[in-house]
Amino acid sequence: MDKRPDWLKVSYNKGAVDEISNLMANLKLNTVCKEANCPNLGECYKKNTATFMILGSICTRHCRFCNVSKGCVEAVDPNEPQHLAEVVKKLGLKHVVITSVTRDDLEDGGAAHFAKTIQAVRELNLATTIEVLIPDLKGIVAHLDIVIKANPEVINHNIETVKSLYSKVRPEADYDRSMYVLKYVKDKAHHILTKTGIMVGLGETDEQVYEVMDDSLKAGCDIFTIGQYLRPSKLHIEMKEYVKPEKFVEYKRVGEGKGFKYIASSPLVRSSYNAGEAINMGKER
Repeated sequence: MDKRPDWLKVSYNKGAVDEISNLMANLKLNTVCKEANCPNLGECYKKNTATFMILGSICTRHCRFCNVSKGCVEAVDPNEPQHLAEVVKKLGLKHVVITSVTRDDLEDGGAAHFAKTIQAVRELNLATTIEVLIPDLKGIVAHLDIVIKANPEVINHNIETVKSLYSKVRPEADYDRSMYVLKYVKDKAHHILTKTGIMVGLGETDEQVYEVMDDSLKAGCDIFTIGQYLRPSKLHIEMKEYVKPEKFVEYKRVGEGKGFKYIASSPLVRSSYNAGEAINMGKER
């Protein structure tokens, strides 16, 4: 693949990155911003925003696009919810995104830890809205119910790619199961905004992208995000193309026409990028 085009080049704010990184390290917290090598890390850290990653930094699955570490999982830190809540307060965040690695080794997939974290953040930050980006929890409704009962404003579960590429991109996940997760959440708690997103540049067609949009809408999804896949290393699945910015504009136009409450579509969009704006738009429509 040719060198990265100009529209994917971003500035890096070392001071802001170092400040937030040190704060996280002192309280033994992780951010998905750093673990996933997000291209918006410098910009978001400059704004004192971050997406927190709970349940350690080691994932039990082996998705071929993801830069999060694989290997021996870590013990769950019982102090993590309180520490995270304290950081949210220190940074004065109005909207916080909480995600996790997939923990198939845990009996409930980490659902109870998500719930405890939501509760801790809410107790210290009454005005802060909370978004959780959850793994599929194996589609087990009892585990999904634990997260739903904690009542975050947004529950996000990313589809990541089109159905035909799942076996190559997400061999341990299942497209239909992920769609079921989104539908179950919306059916069980209609007041909670639901959200999903995909990467493009993996060889999908426009028709396949629109099929994911249609399936997501059938599942009751409110918010949809589309961004460019960027290959973290030669060990990860190959990128097929740099999708041009005008194509993302077209995706956004089509998605809005289909009926999403909010759609973010541009090369540098990631699931939690401008998440505060998305939740406000989602509430208004």
